This record gives sequence, structure tokens and C-alpha cells, in this order.
Amino acid sequence: MELEEALEKYLSEAEPIQDVERVPLFEAFGRIIAEEIRAPFAVPHFPKAAMDGYAVRAEDVQNASPEKPVILTVVGEILAGQEEPVLYRFSGSDMSERSAGCRGTAIRIMTGALVPEGYDAVVRQEDTDYGEREVQICKGVLSYTNYCKAGEDIAEGAAVLPKGRRIGRIEAGMLASLGFFEVPVLRRLRISVISTGTELWEVSETASLSSGGVQPPRGRIYNSIAFTLSGSLKAAGFTVDCSVVPDEADEIARCLEQALITSDIVITTGGVSVGKKDLLPEVLDRIGAKKVFARINIQPGTPTIGSVKGGKAILSLSGNPFAALVNFDLYFYPLAAKLTGCSSLLPVIEEAILQSEYPKVNHHRRFLRARVENGLVYLPAKSHASSVLANLLECNCYIDLPSEKKVKPGDRVRIVRMPV
Repeated sequence: MELEEALEKYLSEAEPIQDVERVPLFEAFGRIIAEEIRAPFAVPHFPKAAMDGYAVRAEDVQNASPEKPVILTVVGEILAGQEEPVLYRFSGSDMSERSAGCRGTAIRIMTGALVPEGYDAVVRQEDTDYGEREVQICKGVLSYTNYCKAGEDIAEGAAVLPKGRRIGRIEAGMLASLGFFEVPVLRRLRISVISTGTELWEVSETASLSSGGVQPPRGRIYNSIAFTLSGSLKAAGFTVDCSVVPDEADEIARCLEQALITSDIVITTGGVSVGKKDLLPEVLDRIGAKKVFARINIQPGTPTIGSVKGGKAILSLSGNPFAALVNFDLYFYPLAAKLTGCSSLLPVIEEAILQSEYPKVNHHRRFLRARVENGLVYLPAKSHASSVLANLLECNCYIDLPSEKKVKPGDRVRIVRMPV
């Protein structure tokens, strides 16, 4: 089966989560909006000055120039945060009729302050003589120059954030500008990661011996892939529970059954191939899981299995670190996007120009670890073995290479980048 067909079948089995909770805005970063957000009022909800200067009637100053400045009476001042201007008191009958908004007048105004009624533009202070009682305007302006209209950013009632949007810094700022102290979000996706393999040695088992760097016993290896996958899941804002089980069918079945009760998605690593202790196919049958796909036409990770039970997805990956990671990325993120309605969780597909030699022709579709920069993609890794993890430190994408395809530097290739 091809990857796209496997994904289509797998996603058709997924049931989106519906549980909604309200959380404080400060705790909502990375969460997924559960309901469309509409603006309860306009932003800004009053006309305001875009810079320091003088609020004027544009028709009074339209012909102003440095050679022929227009002189206006300054009748008051308003600062940001004030509801009304502070009006000056004048003496003398010639000033008694001068008031805010009248022809021939101006209000000293600061950036962000409310533009008083009767004025339709702001002259920046650099185009004046900074007058306090009278001001010389040396440059004409049109209506609404340096003037932010009410609703200029967001109109009242406008749909500002759709359901399924992930809350980042811009979304949080918009919500704050609209006065949302709490936000309706989907509950966090719950993931269980089950690492199978009698050879696995937990990092915590050396905690009493040293702060780190202790070699495990001969024949054992540290369970590194659990940390790689958990890091991805936590960065995406999901909750993660990890466990390790030996290569014993009863133990694996018990752990799987328990994880299916508490989790939305269960991910297993190891035991999916055809070796003596590759028990996952047998265990999945035993617990009554429906296999949606197995043995997909890609490398690495051909033996990956996708199955479901009771509406819950089970993704069974290779025990080799890179094979597990690339197949996790290819299957998990589309699955998470389907469950949450969040399209920003989908892998990003692009094209780039290959800069490195890759003489091998693969019999299967191959995903190569690579690094893309400014539309150019490189193969910094010397080894492409599925058991090697260290050289991924230099990589940020995969090259999706079709089977039987020979490529050379300068060729345009398809690349896949992960959203998190």
C-alpha cells in the first residue's frame, strides 16, 4: 500500500475529540481553539492618534506650507488614556467663542490618545513650531491622516479566530485586545508511548549512580526513542505517558489495553517486523484491534502498522530510532490534525533544489534526513541507517524520494517539514 492510501484509510477511522474547557489566557499558549471567536467590540473602539502632534480639521490646514504656515489656536490637550481633552481657559472676548472642534482650532495630542469630536486628522509635531497657545502648521494633511479610525484593526462582530486555530503569540495578543480573560479550547490530546523490548534500559535506572553518562549493561541500550517522541508530543502541547515493556505478549497486551482506556492515541515502538520476538502483530490480533494498514511502500519503517480499537488509533513503529521518528512524523501529525481540527499540525510539503550527491537508487520510496535553507536542500548526514539518531542534529526536514529515482545536484526534489 502507498503512504497516501494508508493515511486516507487511517484518518477515516479517527474520531475528532469534542471535549471543551475554558482556560485563562496566560495558560492557553499552544492550545487549540474550540469555538469560533468573534469580536465583542471594535478595536480600537474609539478614533485615536497615530503619533504625537495636533488634532486638526483637515480643511483648515490643507494649504499649509513652510512658506505659508496656517496658524491655529490651541484650545486644549489630550493624553493617551484620557476620556476627554483638558481645555484651556482663555481671557478676552476674542477667545470666548473658541472651543474644541471649531474652525481654526487644534488640540495638542499624544500617540494613542482619543481624537476629540470635530477633528478628522493629526498633524505630526515635526510639521509644526510646537506652539502651546497658537501653533503654526507647516504642512497640509488630508482627512484621516495619522488618524486610526474606530474598528480599523478589528470590526465589531468580525470573526477573528476560527475553531481549530492553535494559539500562538499573535492569537494571544488578539484575544487580549478583545478582553478575553478565558478562552474555550479543546482538552489536550492524550498520548501513550509504549516502548517494547527486553533490551531497553531506562535512563532513570542509572540515576543513583551518576548524574549521567553511565554505560548500560552489555546487550542493553537506553530507551532513547521514547524521549524523542515525547519531546515532539510535549512541544505540540499534548500530554504524554510513557512505559516500557519486555518482549512478552501478555505484558504488551495488558499495557496496550490499559493505554487504550486513558489515551486518544497509543504509539508503540519495536516488535513490528518478522523476528522471533516481534510480537506486535500477534498482540494486536489478540486484543481485537482492526489493522488498517501494514507494510507500506516506504523506507525506512516499512513494517509500520496502523490499527484502531474502539475509535482509538494505535500506531506501531519500528524500534530503530530514525525509522520510528520519520514514520511517527508522517502518520501522527495528520492524525492529530484530524482529531483536533487543527490544520497547522499537518506536515509542510515544499520543493527545494538538491545540493548534495546521492548516487543510490532505491527500490522503495525513501525518506532521507536532510537540511533545507533558502530553498536549497543538503544531505549533511553521512549515514542514512535507520538505527542512527545523532546525525539528525544537523537536519530539519526529509527528502521524499520516489522509488527507482536517480537524483543529482541541481534537481528539484520534494521535501517534508514537520510543524513542531
